[in-house]
Parts: sequence; C-alpha cells; structure tokens
Amino acid sequence: MNFLKLIRFQNLLLLALMQLTFRFGYLELIHIPLSLFYWQYSLLIVATVLIAAGGYVINDIFDQETDYENKSKKVIIGTIIPESKAYTIYAALTITGVACGFVLANSVGHPNFAVIFVLIATILYFYASSLKQIAVVGNIVVAALLAFSVIIIGIFDIYPNTFDINRAQMSLAFSILFDYAKFAFIINLVREIIKDIEDIEGDNMQGMRTLPIVIGTANTTKIAFALILIPALYLLYYAKTNLFDYDLFYGLGYVLVLVIAPLLFCAIKIWNAKEKADFHFISILLKGIIFFGILSIAVITLNIKHHA
Repeated sequence: MNFLKLIRFQNLLLLALMQLTFRFGYLELIHIPLSLFYWQYSLLIVATVLIAAGGYVINDIFDQETDYENKSKKVIIGTIIPESKAYTIYAALTITGVACGFVLANSVGHPNFAVIFVLIATILYFYASSLKQIAVVGNIVVAALLAFSVIIIGIFDIYPNTFDINRAQMSLAFSILFDYAKFAFIINLVREIIKDIEDIEGDNMQGMRTLPIVIGTANTTKIAFALILIPALYLLYYAKTNLFDYDLFYGLGYVLVLVIAPLLFCAIKIWNAKEKADFHFISILLKGIIFFGILSIAVITLNIKHHA
C-alpha cells in the first residue's frame, strides 16, 4: 500500500483511463486507419504510466524536506521507505518505461520515436531537482507533460498511418486530440498554481521561488481566476456552435453539467479562497474537471454517431 501511495496510483489509473478513452471512445469510433494493434497501444499506456510513476518517486525524493513542512503525515520516503530504496524504485520504473517505449517505437517502424520517452523521463528528473523551484516554469512543465500524454497518442496511433490519400481525415483527428491536450494543459496549469498556493509555507521555508512566493497569494489567486475563465468561456462558445447548433443535446448536456458548470463554480471558489483547505478543495475539483473533460470526447463522439 505504501508503494501504491508513493507512485500516486490513483493518478496513474486516471492517466491510463484517459488514454483508453481516446482510443476506444474516439479513435476507433471514427473509423480511421490506426497504427497500433492492441498490444502496442497497451505498451504505450504502460510506458507512459511507468515513466509518470518514476516521476512521482523522484519528485518525492527531492521534496522530502518540503513535504515534512506541508504534509508531514503523508511523507513516505525517509520514514517508511528508505531513500536508497526509493532511488532503486525510481530507476526500475523509469528504465522499464523507457524500454517499453523503445520496443513500441521500433514496432511501428520509427525507432527515433524512442527519444520521446527518454526526453520525458529527463524532463521529469530536472523538474523534480530544479525546475519546480522556478516561478511558473515548473507549473508549465507539469501541465505540458500531461498535455503531451494526449498528443503522444496521435504521434504513435495516427501519424504512422497518415498518407496523402487520408491526410485531411487524419489531420482532423489529430487536431481534435490537440484541442483536448490544450484543455488538459490549461486546467492542469491552474491546478499546479493552486497547489503552490496550498504549499506556500513549506516551499517558502525551503527557499523555493514559486509564483505565490514571488508575487503573493492574492495576486496568484487572481491569475488562477483569469486562467480558469479561458476554458470556461471557450467551452461555452464551443457548446453553442458545435453542439447546440447541430442538435447534439446529449453532448451539450454533458459538457454544460459536468465540465462548464464545475469550471464556473471553480472560478468562484478560487476568487473567494482564503484558507489552505479552500485551495486543497479546488485542487481536487480541478482534477475532476480534467477527468470529466476528457470523457466528454466519448460522449460527444457517440452523440454524433447516433445523430448521423
């Protein structure tokens, strides 16, 4: 159980579910020529999950002192799992994940794609060791890596089977994946900023230079509020022009109730947040918004198919 807590198994399950949703709730439903067999797609998920798990472990290794200040009761490394063992776990997870990526890249005839997994693992290491201490930079890196876990599906499952004869169809499928990646990026960016506000006391004691430490909690909260309005307003426009105008009412209802309404509620909570518990609640809420936002692709795709 301690190992599962260390690798944030709930987050890893959500990551795997997200990638499964894009394959079976979107790509297979639109009947485009996909590149990956099921065993290859499974390998993509395994590689992504293992490298992400390694990222959580190395982050906790470097964050031991900060975590003692912010959440002392949840610290695992140095109390339950020795640091030396944690490094072994990190190495095993990361090397296995990169190895899976290497096998996958060769199986699709693009061995150079293996560098993607090496690059992701390297970025996760440098994020944990130094980048997270730089205001905004660390937040952007984490948000971008989540977004890339969506884009990588297109790189491996769409790009290798893209030719002149189907380029328009495949480009459209990729562009929709990219839209969801942008959604995941901005929501997770706000979540990372909120988590920095929540952890400001411990981060400050360790000499970190996160955004709320640099410009203050009040100003950071205003930035988070402004950022959360961007996807909320865009989704209102999208719901009107792409769902309501085409009578896709199942998709419209889903997006309004489970994505847009929670975004607007989250904006209100951010504006009024004062205590650490408020920011913790917002962080959990944003994770739920990402989850239901990703699932919307399956609901909208099925709605389109039934409406056709």
